[in-house]
Parts: sequence; C-alpha cells; structure tokens
Amino acid sequence: MTAPNTALQATRLSMRLSQDDFARELRAAGARIGKPNSASKRYVQRLEAGEITTPRPGYARALEMVTGVPIESLGFPAGTDSFVVDDGRGGHDLEVRTPPPSAGAIRSPQSNYSGVWLSRYEFFSSGREQMFVSQHYVVLLQHNDRLTVRSLAGSADSSMGMDLTVDGSIITGTWVEDTARTGYYKGARYHGAIQLLAEPSGRRLVGKWVGFGSDSDVNTGPWALTFQDGSTSKATLAAYDRRPND
Repeated sequence: MTAPNTALQATRLSMRLSQDDFARELRAAGARIGKPNSASKRYVQRLEAGEITTPRPGYARALEMVTGVPIESLGFPAGTDSFVVDDGRGGHDLEVRTPPPSAGAIRSPQSNYSGVWLSRYEFFSSGREQMFVSQHYVVLLQHNDRLTVRSLAGSADSSMGMDLTVDGSIITGTWVEDTARTGYYKGARYHGAIQLLAEPSGRRLVGKWVGFGSDSDVNTGPWALTFQDGSTSKATLAAYDRRPND
C-alpha cells in the first residue's frame, strides 16, 4: 500500500488551488520553461496518492516553479533503485522503489492533528539586538505518524514548512523558512530541528526550535502551534489566508 504524499498536498492546499487549478498551473509552467507537459487532475491525484514517487524531469521542474520550493520538499525522495512502470494509459512513469517500513515502525497516533493551526515562534535578531515574534496560519496534514505542515501564503511575507513524526505526545522533526525577498533577511533560507509536546487536549503543541543563525551560531527559541479549525476545505483555507492579527 502506497503512502499519500502529504507534503505535496499540504503545499497545494496552502496555495488555495484545487487539483484542477494545480494541474493547469503545471501545464502553464511547462510551457514557460520550454518543457510542455500534459498534467491533469488525475496526474495530481496520482502524485498526492503516492502512486508516482518520482516525477519526470520536466514535471519536476514545473512543480518547483509552481510551488517555489525544491522537489525534495514536496515529498519526492531521491533514490537510485528506480524502475519504469506502465501508467495504464499508454505512457510510462519512472518510479523509485522504497523499502517497506519495518514491523512495528509505525505507531498509531493518539490524535488526528489535520486542520488549520496558528504557528507562533520567537527569535532573537543579533543584527537588530531584539526579540521578534513570527506567526503563520498553517495547513497541517496527518498520515499515520507523519505530520506535514505548510504555511498559507497570505498569512505572512515568509513561507514556512515542517516535516514531523508523532510518537505518543512527543512530536519531532525539521522546519524550514524562506524569508521575504524584500524584508530584512532578503530571501534567506533558514532551517533546523524542532520538538513539540502535545497537550492532553490535542489542541496545542508546545516546544522549542533549534537552528543556525546568520553568523553560523546555533540558536534556540520557543515554538507553539494552536489549533484553529479541523477543516481543510477551500472556504476554510480562504478564511485563514490572512495575517493572524487582521
């Protein structure tokens, strides 16, 4: 049984695009880069269902252009054990064979965290010598013990994502943020690790982040996610695609 590509799905939802809209954007991107493709709603469905684990190069470039993030951040792992499969419509796809998880590797999470959350973290700016707070509304999708988090585009000038694993009430993983190109950090990318503790209600995740600063020193700070809505419908995402304080 294939695992859904929650990273790609969360990214698409954060852009407030339907599968049809996303396919249309992929076709337009392919035309712009001189690599036409025939992306369709069905193709996007197969990507998100995990049926296609490695898009062809032209599709990969279109995916990066449409989403603005590297292909590896869209849930497509690199691998060398590749093979060609018939797509059932007269074409073929290049796939990567990944080993199945070992027995007992997947623990059943105690809660389902999918929905819209408010992300809030604090950091110290050495250049400005003061503390700052960064907030985003994010789409969180869960599959088994994996959580994928992607910020809604209109909730902040920067874009942020997390890839997390749930083990009981402990949530551990990595984060990445692309700062605004016109802001203080001029489009710099920052990333690091994060560990959160789920409160008994399952509606608040609290912990700390760690990451490198602009001077290559290791920084830490508090990070919390607060539940807002269990829906990921287009109407719900539109309602939260704004600054948290608006």
